Amino acid sequence: MTAHIAVVGASLAGLRTAEQLRAAGHTGPVTVLGDERHLPYNRPPLSKDLLSSPGDLSPGELHAKVEFRRRASVADVTFRLGLPVVVADVRGGRLWLEDGTAVAFDGLVAATGLRPRRLPLPGPLTGRHVLRTLDDCVALRGGLRPGARVVVIGAGFIGCEVAATALRLGCRVTVVEPGGAPMLRVLGARLAEAVQRHHEAAGVRFVIGRTVARFLGDGHVTGVRLDDGSALVADAVVEAVGSVPNTEWLAGNDFLDLNDGVLCDNRLLARGAELLVAVGDIARFPNPLLDTVPRRVEHWSVPTDTARRAAATLTALLAGTEPDPAPFRPLPSFWSDQSDLRFQSFGSPALADEIRLEEGDPDRLAAGLLATYHRRSVPVGTVAINLPPARQRELREAFGTLSPAP
Repeated sequence: MTAHIAVVGASLAGLRTAEQLRAAGHTGPVTVLGDERHLPYNRPPLSKDLLSSPGDLSPGELHAKVEFRRRASVADVTFRLGLPVVVADVRGGRLWLEDGTAVAFDGLVAATGLRPRRLPLPGPLTGRHVLRTLDDCVALRGGLRPGARVVVIGAGFIGCEVAATALRLGCRVTVVEPGGAPMLRVLGARLAEAVQRHHEAAGVRFVIGRTVARFLGDGHVTGVRLDDGSALVADAVVEAVGSVPNTEWLAGNDFLDLNDGVLCDNRLLARGAELLVAVGDIARFPNPLLDTVPRRVEHWSVPTDTARRAAATLTALLAGTEPDPAPFRPLPSFWSDQSDLRFQSFGSPALADEIRLEEGDPDRLAAGLLATYHRRSVPVGTVAINLPPARQRELREAFGTLSPAP
């Protein structure tokens, strides 16, 4: 097959898609286009090991620690890095890069992922950080010196990971979260409150129920003003307030639904398109493992799972054959390391209407805990904390037989 496939996005999803295109039998040219200058690398260490690595390591040395090893099958794949795609004519088969260069394609893969949401508030920009890329990590890492006052806005998983890392580096850390206890939407109230107590016992301060009204300082952030008029002094501020799908480059293709990522069918084929598939956390698709509602899933396992399905779909369509009709039922999974706690989750706990504590004591999280999550009495997820690997494998296997709720 000589058709040219363009993969827009050069992170894990883009790399895995290139590999899976070759595994599916596509022998034609593949070009992976990315806005970062770095070859694909592993993002989870950015908020943990890489963020706490020695300060004398250069960005290149840091990248070497997390760069993905590329399989021999993609040795002939072209990586064009450092220039984002800004416009796509999906039906016309052309892309335009930021420098005006045009790239023609026969099949297209959307793998552009997410960018951190920023708070649209007054105040200086210098000293405000987000954490999504290697360059973000390098910028933040320079400010996490012993004694530094760090304010983390947002108590989701990234916010809590950054807070735990900064505390370990000797910083004084305050987390501001308007919506309740840490990771409340995923964990549920009882477990989220237990996690908050655990972090507080280690030395993290939480300000719950307050929002940030503005950033303080002249040229460089010196603190944040909260909505009740109080202020928090800060040498560095980290905004961990969610993410936005990178779909602007697809704007103008009005047949696509870009309301929340790229709406796809269960084959990962974009609704309204003939030869566009989406992978990773911008793909919004129905998963019959859970129900028929199309959703984006921002878990680390999703790029690999969706790349396999999307590559098979696109390869079949370019060859003029029908894609595999078998239901695509990936099991979402994620983990999070926060101080002495390791979280492991399977399924989608946020969909639950009931949470059951199966093992452990919320007041002794480090000793191990298991909670199961149910919707209309059907299990939809688990969260394990500090359970041994063998027990986690059992939980994963149990979800292989999960049936969707009626």
